[in-house]
Amino acid sequence: MVTGASRGIGAATARRLAEDGYQVLGVARSSGGLAAMASGSAGITTLTADVGDESSAEHIAAAANSMGRLEVWVNNAASLEKVPFASLDYHQWRETLRVDLDGVFLGCSAAFRQMASGDGGVIVNIASLSGVAAVEKFPGNTVYNVAKAGVIALTEAVALEGKPHRIRCVCLSPGAVDTDMLRRAAPHLRPGVTPADVAAIIAFLVTPAAAPLSGSNIPIFSNE
Repeated sequence: MVTGASRGIGAATARRLAEDGYQVLGVARSSGGLAAMASGSAGITTLTADVGDESSAEHIAAAANSMGRLEVWVNNAASLEKVPFASLDYHQWRETLRVDLDGVFLGCSAAFRQMASGDGGVIVNIASLSGVAAVEKFPGNTVYNVAKAGVIALTEAVALEGKPHRIRCVCLSPGAVDTDMLRRAAPHLRPGVTPADVAAIIAFLVTPAAAPLSGSNIPIFSNE
C-alpha cells in the first residue's frame, strides 16, 4: 500500500516496490495521476480515495486486504497550502492536518489492525525536515511543519506498541526533494535528491535488514 501515489515520492515508491516484486495498491485523490503512474508497470493496482476521510480509510484497508497479506504500508500522502501565519484561519489549519496528520494516523491504524492479526509488517511514514526540531523553517508553512512533527512522534508510538506484534514503523524526513511540493513550500531551494532516491531508501527499509531502525526518524539532507 502506497498513499499519495499519483506523483513525486509516492509514484516513485509504488513503481519501485512493484519492480521489487510486491503487488502494490497505489492510492491518491487524482485518478489521472494514478493512471499515469501505473502505466506500463506490472503489479500495480490503483484506487482513488481521500486518506484523510475515515470512511475512505476503511475502504482503502479493505482493498488492501483483498489483495492478500498486507506486508508494507507507506503513508506518503500530504498537502501543503502556503499561508502566512497572520492570515492562517482555522479551516486551513484543520484541512492540512486532516490530510497530513489525520491521514497518517488512519493509515497507521488500518495497517496495524491487519498486520497484528497476521504475521506483522512494516509501516513507513513520510514526514519532512520541516517537522524536525532545530532545522531551518520557512514562512507560510506553519501547519505543514506541525503536521510533520506529529508524524514523527506518531511513528515512535506505533513502533513501540507494534513490537509485540512484529510490526515495525519507521519515519523518513526528506528535505529538498525534486517534487511539486518543494516548489510550493520553498521554491528557492535547489533539490539535491530525487523521488527515486527516496524510493530506494524505502525499498531498503521494508527489508528485514532494516529491522533495527524501527521507531527511528531518518532525516534526508541534500546530497548537493
